[in-house]
Amino acid sequence: MNLEARKYPIGHTKYHDQLSPELIKVMIADMAALPADLRSAVAKLSKKQRQQSYREGGWTATQIIHHIADSHANCLIRLKVTLTEDHPTIKPYDENLWAELPDSLIENYEPSLRMVEGLHERICTVLSSMAVEDFERTYYHPGYQKTFTLREMLCLYHWHGRHHLGQIRVILSDI
Repeated sequence: MNLEARKYPIGHTKYHDQLSPELIKVMIADMAALPADLRSAVAKLSKKQRQQSYREGGWTATQIIHHIADSHANCLIRLKVTLTEDHPTIKPYDENLWAELPDSLIENYEPSLRMVEGLHERICTVLSSMAVEDFERTYYHPGYQKTFTLREMLCLYHWHGRHHLGQIRVILSDI
C-alpha cells in the first residue's frame, strides 16, 4: 500500500455545495454508526498494534482513538456555538501537540471510546434538529483564516471519523 493510501485510506474529504434533506440524513446516519464501527475495529487490535502507526511518522492506533474523541468534542462545541452566536470565531487547537499529551498516550482508550459514543449521540441529535438553511450558518477559524459553513463542517466530520477508522483498519491489515 502506498503512502497516500495509508494516509488517506478512504480518500480526501468530499465537500458538497448543497445538502439535500436526504443527503443530510445519510451523513448523520453514517456519523451515528461510527462509534460502534470504531469499537468493533479497535477490539481486534493486539497490544502491539495499539502502539503501531498506519504510516511512518503517523500517530499510533491509541493516539488516533484519543484524537477522534478530542476532535469530535471540539466539533460539538463549534456546532453549538455556531448555532447560538452570529458568525463566531472558534478556538483552534494543535492536534499534534494534543496527541503527545499523557492522556493521548495511555493505552486505556475506553474512556475515549465512551466519549465518542456520547459525543456522536449529541452531535447527531443537534444535526437532526437543524433545518437545511441552518447548515449555511458560519464560523470563523483563525487557524485557517477562513470562514466555514456548518455544511462544510458536516462534510468534514462525516469524513473525519471514517478517515481515522480507515487508518486503524490499515494497522489491522499489516499483520
